[in-house]
Amino acid sequence: MDPATIGAGDVLVLRALGLGDSLTAVAPLRGVRRMLPDHRIVLAAPEPLGSWLTELGVVDGVLPQSGLVPLPRVRGGHVAVNLHGRGPRSHELLLASGPERLVGFAAPEAGHTGPAWRRDEHEVHRWCRLVSEAGGPCGPEDLLLRPHRPAPAGAPVLIHPGAASGSRRWPAPRWREVARALVADGHRVVVTGSPAESALAAAVVDGVDGAEDRCGTLDLAGLAAAVGESAAVLSTDTGVAHVATALAVPSVVLFGPTPPAWWGPAVDPGLHTVLWHGDPSAPAWGDPHAAELDERLAAVTPDEVLAAARSQLAAART
Repeated sequence: MDPATIGAGDVLVLRALGLGDSLTAVAPLRGVRRMLPDHRIVLAAPEPLGSWLTELGVVDGVLPQSGLVPLPRVRGGHVAVNLHGRGPRSHELLLASGPERLVGFAAPEAGHTGPAWRRDEHEVHRWCRLVSEAGGPCGPEDLLLRPHRPAPAGAPVLIHPGAASGSRRWPAPRWREVARALVADGHRVVVTGSPAESALAAAVVDGVDGAEDRCGTLDLAGLAAAVGESAAVLSTDTGVAHVATALAVPSVVLFGPTPPAWWGPAVDPGLHTVLWHGDPSAPAWGDPHAAELDERLAAVTPDEVLAAARSQLAAART
């Protein structure tokens, strides 16, 4: 989208993060639509993610943006919504675009008043609270991109072993053990990942007859289609888990450094199983960006994952 066309009558929303972040923003974005139904909603986000959400009708256009780099010059006079962070830097970027109004959490350093940021709040509830208090009612139920659909006979189990950091990457030999057992149960298994995760995917399918390696073969729309056609999705706390939530596909999600109370599935608890060995009452947990496997994720066993997967698959057949 040409930045010079963004001005009065537009809403510029900043959420320049990853796949999971984009999907957790679907509910508050729908709240923005209710708040300003006659405005065009432009999402400042990585182009593939913004384009996909545009195709789905969640937003009306994308302004390519990655991280907290300065925004391109726009006309100004628009409404700015900060779904990126608490500020001050993200607030300052949006204020520099010349909006008539900024919706965001309180950030005294940026001279902005608003609702207070709460550390111990689920990501979806946090942003829905912000937008709802600004006049756009929304809730976790607005996350869904489609209603739940029973998987067709023979639908595969999708395993997505990758994650952006080592702390959230469950070991490949454990995924291989799960894949082998599911194939022995009579299920097809498909393994997905980015091109950079090809070695990881190859290690998961190694020696597992009946497991298909589709790593690096799917774009974002293709990955979403593969998730939507699956009987169940198994992954760690990463973007694909949020795709399964949005498409109401049964899932088993393994958590480590980040508690599921912050980033777990926010809807359809019967469809999604979370596995976590953390202490909910602890003052802090691990680093989701660390290179080493988090001890809480390391404590999850293949037997636990298999039991959860089999339970979800059995429930889907009833």
